[in-house]
Amino acid sequence: MARTKRQAPRGTPAKTCAQLLVLLGCLLGSTAPTAAQEPYDILITGGRLLDGTGNPWYYADVAIKGDLIVAVGDLGDVQARQIIDATGLYVAPGFIDVHTHAGGGLAKPELSEGRPLLAQGITTIVANPDGGGPVDLAAQRVALLEHGLGVNVALLVPHGSVREQVLGMEDRAPTPAELEQMRALVRTGMEQGAYGLSSGLYYAPGSYAATEEVIELAKVVAEYGGVYTSHIRDEADYNIGVVAAVDEVIRISREAGLPGIVTHIKALGPRVWGYSMALVQRIERAREEGIEVYADQYPYMASGTSVTGALVPRWAQVGGREELIRRINDPRERARLRADMLENLDRRGGAARLQFRRYAPDPSIEGRTLEEVAEARGLDPIDLAMELLEHGRPRLVSFNMNEADVETLMCQPWAMTASDGDLVPMNEGVPHPRSYGTFPRKIRLYARDKGVIDLSTAVRSMTSLPANVFGLSGRGVLGSGAIADIVVFDLDRLQDLATYERPHQLAQGIAHVLVNGRFAIEEGEITGRLHGRVLSRRAN
Repeated sequence: MARTKRQAPRGTPAKTCAQLLVLLGCLLGSTAPTAAQEPYDILITGGRLLDGTGNPWYYADVAIKGDLIVAVGDLGDVQARQIIDATGLYVAPGFIDVHTHAGGGLAKPELSEGRPLLAQGITTIVANPDGGGPVDLAAQRVALLEHGLGVNVALLVPHGSVREQVLGMEDRAPTPAELEQMRALVRTGMEQGAYGLSSGLYYAPGSYAATEEVIELAKVVAEYGGVYTSHIRDEADYNIGVVAAVDEVIRISREAGLPGIVTHIKALGPRVWGYSMALVQRIERAREEGIEVYADQYPYMASGTSVTGALVPRWAQVGGREELIRRINDPRERARLRADMLENLDRRGGAARLQFRRYAPDPSIEGRTLEEVAEARGLDPIDLAMELLEHGRPRLVSFNMNEADVETLMCQPWAMTASDGDLVPMNEGVPHPRSYGTFPRKIRLYARDKGVIDLSTAVRSMTSLPANVFGLSGRGVLGSGAIADIVVFDLDRLQDLATYERPHQLAQGIAHVLVNGRFAIEEGEITGRLHGRVLSRRAN
C-alpha cells in the first residue's frame, strides 16, 4: 500500500449546522465507510475542504475509488492504496475553464498534456469559443483523443464557422434554405455531444448575422438543454455599444429559451470605463425577470485579440482575406479604411496600448508595442498595421480595461472564471499571461491579497457554478458520487508567474491534480499521464 506522506492526525473539528444544511441540500452528498469495505484507491486526508458550493472550508477527508469520489468526511483509519496528507493545504474540485482557445493545441501530440492548464489546477475546459472552431465535432473529438488528453474537454458548436460554411464571408441574411442548412449543422453538433452554441458577434463573419438568425439557431440548442455563450457584438462603442450588446444576449436567451452567457465580460477602452455597473444592472434585471443570464471573466486588465479584430472595420473583411488585402492596396478604399482604423485605435487608447504577441513573418516585433515598432521603422502606426496585415495575421495584447470595472464584475454571483487563453509551444510568440496564470491569479491576488472576493466564492466561480451552467454532470463539487477531478493547493505558495514580458512560465503552488481519479500532478510534479476525456452532453 503506497503512502506518499504520513497520514495526518485526526482531530477534525465538527462541521457547523449551516455547513451541514448546505451539504444535505446538495445533489451529491457524503457517505461514511462501511466496516467490511475494500481499500480505497486514494485517500486525501487532513485538508481544508472547499467543496465548490461556496461553502466555507472545513476539515474533511476524501476517498476515491476508480474515477469517483466515494466518501467525504471524517473517515477515520480506513485503508487506501495511496494516502495523500493534505495538512495545511486546500482541497477543491478541479477548476473548469469555460472559455479557452486551448482546444487546437490539445489536439497536437506535443501539447496534448496541457501543462499550463494543469499547473493552474484546471481539469476541464470548454472549447470552440467566440463562434470559432471546427463545425465537424465528431472529427474534432477523434483528433483530440488521438494522442490522449491531459484534461477533459467539452465542445461547443461555433456559430461563426457554421455561418462561414454556408454563407462564406458575405454580409447578408441567409435565405430560408440557407438558414435551414445552418440549423441542420447546429443540430448535428448537438447530436454529437456539444454543450451549446458559441458566437463571436464582434468578429466577422458572426458580425454579419442579425440577432434573429442567432435566435433561430439557439432554439435548436435549447431543444437539447444547451447554453448560448457570446463574445458580444460590442465591448466598447464600435457599433451598438457594450450595454446594447449585453441586452442582445439577454434577448437571445429570452426568446430562444436557454441560458445566456456574456463571455469575458468587460468595459473595453477609456470611452466606456465605468460602464460595468450598467452591465450588472442589465443582467440583474434580466435574472429578476426569470431569464437565466451569466457571465465569465478573466482577472486581467488587458485583453487579447488580433490587429484585424482590434482595428479593421467589418465592412473591410467582407469577402475574406483576399478582399481585405485588395482594399488595403486600393487608394480610394485605403483612405476610408485608414480613417476607420484610426478611430478604432483611439477606442483602444492608442498605439502604446497594443503589444504584439505573435507574428510568424517577423517574430522580432513580438513583445513590443505598435507604437515602438512604428517609431523604429519611421511609420505611422496605422500604415504599419496595414503593412503587417498584408504579410500575416499579427496577434495583440490590448491594455484597455479599468481595475474598478474588473473588480465590480468579478464580485457578481453569476460571474464564472475563464482564461480566454491559448495553448502554444513554450518557444512560440509572447502570449497573454492569462494562458498560464488566470486561476491562481484570481485566488492569490483578488481573494487572498486584495479581498475583492472571498476564497470560497472564487473557487465556486471556477467549479460548481460553471458545472451547473454548462451541465457538466458530476463535476464541480466534492461529494460522494462526483467525478474525482480534484485540485490540492498551497494558498501561501499559489502564484501566477507569467507576465506580459515573460508569459511562458507555469504557475506554482499546485500540489496535486487528479483528472478522473488519476494523478496529473503529484507532489507538485506533472506526471505526464493522460487521463482526460472528451465529454458529451448527450451522455449526461
